[in-house]
Amino acid sequence: MRWLHLATVIILAVATVIFALQNLEMVSIDFLSFGIRTPLAFLVAAVYLVGMATGGSFFALIRRSFAGARFGELGRLRR
Repeated sequence: MRWLHLATVIILAVATVIFALQNLEMVSIDFLSFGIRTPLAFLVAAVYLVGMATGGSFFALIRRSFAGARFGELGRLRR
């Protein structure tokens, strides 16, 4: 199983390097009055990292909301 995990990580790392090397062209991003030019691979990586951070926070918020609702139901059942 360890070798399968290692092979998967190596394949994903190689695919990431190939993607970065094939997408070195500069792209322009404009939002309101803010504009930036950056390589496409960097933009994809940045959006992915922001999505990971906000997605994790969103799921933690939902999980906490469900736990709070469940705790509230248990408190009402005990009364």
